[in-house]
Amino acid sequence: MEILIIAVLFIAAYLIGSISTAVWLGKAYYGIDIRHHGSGNSGATNTFRVLGKKPGTIVMLIDIFKGWLATSLAGLLVIFDVIAADNLVYFQLVMGALAVVGHIFPVYERFKGGKGVATLLGMMLAIQPEVALMCMVIFVIVLFTSRYVSLGSMIAALAFPILLLLPRFHPDNPILIIFGFILFAVVVLTHRKNINRLIAGQESKANITLGRKK
Repeated sequence: MEILIIAVLFIAAYLIGSISTAVWLGKAYYGIDIRHHGSGNSGATNTFRVLGKKPGTIVMLIDIFKGWLATSLAGLLVIFDVIAADNLVYFQLVMGALAVVGHIFPVYERFKGGKGVATLLGMMLAIQPEVALMCMVIFVIVLFTSRYVSLGSMIAALAFPILLLLPRFHPDNPILIIFGFILFAVVVLTHRKNINRLIAGQESKANITLGRKK
């Protein structure tokens, strides 16, 4: 019975991650498939680029929530005495990772999804909220100084396991640090085209404005 419950929650985590927010919002309210415009990516960044700030913000928040929700579902295993509380972090990591995989390879959209950064952020918020918020600050700083979303995403992803090495944030279980570096590698892998464009000086810069244009 315990194995069945775990299996159901694992599948649920993947299906939650597979919710293609950008694709569904674009089709429902704008009559377009976001994957056929801009960079062709079905994530928040391309939604900002193609549809604008409001839909981009909605997609970003929902994608973050997907990661947080899928990861937080692991708590049900403790509540129903399926696993011991000491093992919670392992299941949080697995279920969060399944949500990220779902975002990158969504079953609803023929396994063609986004890069998983926002969903990864939601996962980190569920496990280590303080460190995740610091990574968000790092992302914003890099974004506003370089105007490269991809660069900000990769540096913020790397910052997560590095911050966990500090005494203030060092977890009791080192698996979280190891997993952090693995997830950073996944972020780099999904941004390999962006890396090539950054090296060639061809990466698109974000159009950042702090106020209304006169």
